[in-house]
Amino acid sequence: MIKYFVYISLGLLTFNLSFAKNIDIQEDVKIGLVCELEKKILKNSEYNYKTFLAKDLNEKNLDQFEIDAKQPEKLLINGLSMFLSKNKKFDVKVVNKDIVLFKAFDEKKNYSESGIINRKSGELVHEITKDLKSDNFEKDISFYTCS
Repeated sequence: MIKYFVYISLGLLTFNLSFAKNIDIQEDVKIGLVCELEKKILKNSEYNYKTFLAKDLNEKNLDQFEIDAKQPEKLLINGLSMFLSKNKKFDVKVVNKDIVLFKAFDEKKNYSESGIINRKSGELVHEITKDLKSDNFEKDISFYTCS
């Protein structure tokens, strides 16, 4: 009987977490960071999640990456990409003392960009997904170290 109770409790906990709020800005943040590209993972018609080191790419570092968050739900991301810099409507906005998490879609829900930055370690992951509605979607995942 206890075994069933544990399974049901875990199931309910998982169900509740899946419906967690997508907007949770717990503190005001205004920071500017300089980020160095570490590596990139590509998934497209040519590469199937192939990893490239920064030294093998002709990509620039992020010299002016800015995060501006205000409670209860304002979040602006500048300097990471033009799409995010121009976007004021993020589908996911989470800011607390440890992390900043964001995700935005285009109007047709066929393109998305998301990112997560660990404010303590300075690690940033930026993911771009193209052709979401296709079986041959493309991903570009970049890993940065920020200070």
